[in-house]
Amino acid sequence: MTHDVKEIFAGEAPPAPAALAAKVRTLAPSMTRSMQRVAEAVAGDPAGCAALTVTGLAELTGTSEATVVRTARLLGYPGYRDLRLALAGLAAQQQSGRAPAVTADIAVDDPIADVVAKLAYDEQQTLADTAAALDTVQLGAAVAAIATARRIDIYGVGASGLVAQDLLQKLMRIGLIAHAHSDPHLAVTGAVQLRAKDVAIAITHSGSTGDVIEPLRVAFEHGATTVAITGRPSGPVAQYADHILTTSTARESELRPAAMSSRTSQLLVVDCLFVGVAQRTYETAAPALSASYEALAHRHSPRSGR
Repeated sequence: MTHDVKEIFAGEAPPAPAALAAKVRTLAPSMTRSMQRVAEAVAGDPAGCAALTVTGLAELTGTSEATVVRTARLLGYPGYRDLRLALAGLAAQQQSGRAPAVTADIAVDDPIADVVAKLAYDEQQTLADTAAALDTVQLGAAVAAIATARRIDIYGVGASGLVAQDLLQKLMRIGLIAHAHSDPHLAVTGAVQLRAKDVAIAITHSGSTGDVIEPLRVAFEHGATTVAITGRPSGPVAQYADHILTTSTARESELRPAAMSSRTSQLLVVDCLFVGVAQRTYETAAPALSASYEALAHRHSPRSGR
């Protein structure tokens, strides 16, 4: 199975105006430089760009009309006319008093109170962007596969490995058989054992982490249902994913690397998966949660005599 950007977003309804900025932030890194200029222009000045013809926007960004149209389609709109309508809607929302979508980077001499405020705003923006861009059809399909899986293998390294461990812990608490692999050799060894009733989940912000893609490919080739949680839906991981769950990230800076912002959006997707699976398996999930809580309760209570 292969996916390209056009296939990934084929059949989706055009994003609502509020989701436009989120989609630009999510897809911009995978665009060509000329398409990035168009995307950055429409996200930065929706009111001004909404007033421009396709020729005017091409001239403003130093690109071509064809590039403008391709950018509009990549963002999920049938054509430039639909993008202009969305830009007009976004401009109206911004004029109604909503907070700006972008905050200043954290500076090395920022007071700690400013650091807290900036990080909190960026985290909120990342979560909102991820929720706006998340394909609930793909999410529902992934939930259905996990809920009925014989076994679930989860792959992630670095910061994504921490998210993989979080998902593992959640699935185990509702009685599902799951494994999280950060060692690429063990991941591939486990993937070889997967079959049609199993699920493999790859977590990679870049969409190109070899240690995550390799076991997903093996699982895919052995018939398992495969899921990719990634910030780059057009990245190499997509060609081995039956279901793609796109995450968003805040802007990177020297003091806020990609690993920080990607983790926030990945954890939201993981929580959505977990809650969806728990809903579908409630009759077994609820007793399992109660049992695990009771088994650990004494570890959270003061021990008498000590």
